[in-house]
This record gives sequence, C-alpha cells and structure tokens, in this order.
Amino acid sequence: MKYQCIQKLNPRAFKRRFGVRRKTFKSMVKTIKLFQKINKHSNTGAKPLLDIEKQVLVTLEYWREYRTYFHIATSWGVSESTICRIVHRIESELMQSGMFRLPGKKALLQGLSQPEVVVMDVTETPIERPKRKQQEFYSGKKKRHTLKSQLIINQETGEIICTFFGKGRCHDFALFKASGIHFHPETQGLYDSGYQGINQYHSNSYTPKKKPKKGNLSILEKDYNRVLAKERIGIEHINRRLKIFKIFGDRYRNRRRRYGLRCNLLASIYNYELSLPEAKFQTPTIT
Repeated sequence: MKYQCIQKLNPRAFKRRFGVRRKTFKSMVKTIKLFQKINKHSNTGAKPLLDIEKQVLVTLEYWREYRTYFHIATSWGVSESTICRIVHRIESELMQSGMFRLPGKKALLQGLSQPEVVVMDVTETPIERPKRKQQEFYSGKKKRHTLKSQLIINQETGEIICTFFGKGRCHDFALFKASGIHFHPETQGLYDSGYQGINQYHSNSYTPKKKPKKGNLSILEKDYNRVLAKERIGIEHINRRLKIFKIFGDRYRNRRRRYGLRCNLLASIYNYELSLPEAKFQTPTIT
C-alpha cells in the first residue's frame, strides 16, 4: 500500500517527499539495474524482499528524512538490518557505476574547458560528540563538533566541480591547502573572508576587504564587498539545496567513514538534475 501511494504522487509532491525529481529516480534505478547486470556477483544469494525501485526509494527516504533504520524498516515491513544493507549497497553501487560522479579537481585545469569563474565555500555539518580527540572536531564558529565540507562550483553553470572534507577545528584556508587544489591562472576565484591570503596560491582571486584596526572601510571598499557577496550568493543557495537532505543538514549520527561518499553522491545528483530540461539555474555574471 505504501508503494502504491508513492506511485500516485504528482511530480511536485514526489520532489518534496524524496528530494529528487522522478526522472532522477528512474535514472538511479536504471543505473543500479545495469550495474547489477554487468556485475553478476551482485545478484547472488536469496531473492531480496524489496525490488530495485523500492530499494532506491528506501535510500532516498533515508537521505531525505534521516530517520533511523528501525523507523524506516517498520514503514516498509522489513528488518532494521535489511534497511542498513540496502542503503549501503545502493550507495556503493551508484558510486561505482560512474553515473553519479563529480568532474573532480582535474576539471579546473583542463585547458580551454576550465571554468571562467569559480566560487569556493565551506559548510559545516554537526556531529555527535566523538569519544576520542574531541578537540579536533570542535568548531569555534558553530560552538559544537562538526565536519567541514568544501565545495567548489562553476559560477556560470552552478555545477559542483569538486569537494573536500575535514574536521571542524580545521580553518577554511587550511582545509583548502590540505585539499591540494590548483586553479587555472585565467580562472577567477570568488571567496569569503575565510580565505585571506589565497592570492599567494592563486593571483586571480577576490576576497572581501577587511576593516582595518581602528579604522573604517571606504565607500568604494564597501561597494566592492557588497558586489562580491552578491556574486557569491549562488553557492549559499547550493548549500541550502544540499541540506534539504537531512543527512547532510542535521546532526550526522553515522560513522564518519561514509560521510564523504554520501556528500559526493548528493552533490552528483544535484549536478545531474541541473542537466534535466526542468532544471534552471540562474546566477548573476561577474562584472
């Protein structure tokens, strides 16, 4: 009965329910079926209690609502361990299929195809207090233990190019240096005040003007900061779209080893939906 009700949802309700369009869901199902057909060892064992369509819906429901495995299991009439295995397997197969992957940091240096303008920002996801090395995860900005996610987007298309992850205590600029990312000299970079000093690594960079000690910013400097913030607002919208999935926006309860994989999958799914006819992303161009 539950699956029959889902099938009757209109496109807008389906998007609200699972966080993705129905076309994206169908593409995920097709990718899993093709992957399992090629890798026949994935089909060994007893017949699964839920078919591929329902397994993908379970995974989307877990990302979107981030309920416990137990609560999702009671909704679908299976065991808690079954839901855990389904989510892990679907995540791994989607990533291994290559259908949902980010361009990667190499795309920043690919000759004439490199983006003209990139925007980089760091967002934080709260986590439960670690049992060991708590200070490494404590964010002074959020006043709690967090994991940091660095996103780099193409300003013109809104596509997420690459990501990098670190612990909450790591400064944004230190996280950038640890990522080993390099930009093409002709690519313009727009950053916030957390990347002061990035001009030493990428000369074609723009960061806000800091207010001098015991001084004030000039009117021209204030206008510059205002224009820069307006150009950078696109990446804040992307952070909001990713955090529609509560596994990324709410407190992360799982083991941290799969955090990067899940964030990359959500970012790849977001990129995929940009390519759909209904997906339109409008951002102001730099002047």
